[in-house]
Amino acid sequence: MKQLLNTLFVTSEDIYLSLEGENVLANRDREVVARYPLHTLQTIVSFSYSGASPALMGACAEKGIGLAFCTPRGKFLARICGESNGNVLLRREQYRIADDLQRSCAVARDMIFGKLNNSGASIQRTLRDHAPRVENCGLEDASRKIKELLPLVLEIKDMEALRGLEGVGAAAYFGVFDHLLLSRKEYFYFRGRNRRPPLDRVNAMLSFAYSLLAHDCASALESVGLDSYVGFLHRDRPGRESLALDLMEELRPCMADRFVLTLVNNRMIRPEDFQTQDSGAVLLTDDGRRKFLKAWQERKRDTLTHPYLNEKMSWGLIPYVQALLLARYLRGDLDAYPPFLWK
Repeated sequence: MKQLLNTLFVTSEDIYLSLEGENVLANRDREVVARYPLHTLQTIVSFSYSGASPALMGACAEKGIGLAFCTPRGKFLARICGESNGNVLLRREQYRIADDLQRSCAVARDMIFGKLNNSGASIQRTLRDHAPRVENCGLEDASRKIKELLPLVLEIKDMEALRGLEGVGAAAYFGVFDHLLLSRKEYFYFRGRNRRPPLDRVNAMLSFAYSLLAHDCASALESVGLDSYVGFLHRDRPGRESLALDLMEELRPCMADRFVLTLVNNRMIRPEDFQTQDSGAVLLTDDGRRKFLKAWQERKRDTLTHPYLNEKMSWGLIPYVQALLLARYLRGDLDAYPPFLWK
């Protein structure tokens, strides 16, 4: 089980990865600066433009080791994968449902239900842990609005109507997100979601966390035989892993957003860990990215009890468990997809 967390992150922009025997070599200026046994790794994520050797890419594909390439700023570029071992009947059913808007809506509404539930749970956690500091900030109203949406979502049978309710919930949630940030407000504030590029430190961290979470969800889906590019809520678009984006919707508030709040509120990240470009874009520095990734990996090792399975597991396993539950639903083993409902 711990092998699922064995991820090698390459954060330096000038590192070239190669293969020697059964070892991954990290090279800088043609000198080996580190080596890692290949059999201990489950995933390699490189944020370097230098890339990797064809021999290493082939070995990763053969051994089923995920090898993903991102820009130094965290934008996903590509993933190396070998021969697909997924169940053809499972994927054919996935494609049938994706082509049927009504059946797609049935899956999507469960995921959106999970997203709204977890957004409300995040607000409630701040109210519970920091009641005196957030009094009269509108958190109670936002939580109530989101809670009122939950039964409406379960009755929805139209995709556009579902997106409308999701938008109402997102507006209520992000409308009070700034009040969930409790430390050094002059540096860490939220005035609304912005991206491509992010224009403040909090949005820079949210975008980076979403990128990491999307990669984990895509890897989880592929590992159970599903096609991460064919989604239900997010429709087909060339190069977009739509099903991974679907799966991560319910996990954003508890795995990504809450992680960013922890970094800020526990003073685990500093204002100096960011840089502002001439265009106004705010990005993590190399040191900030390393600090972020280290904390992300540590967070994935924390344990919790899965609300549906009632079993203890690490946070890092949650995307894989949800992918397995989705596959079981598509196979007909479950009557409905059980979203991850954080408490």
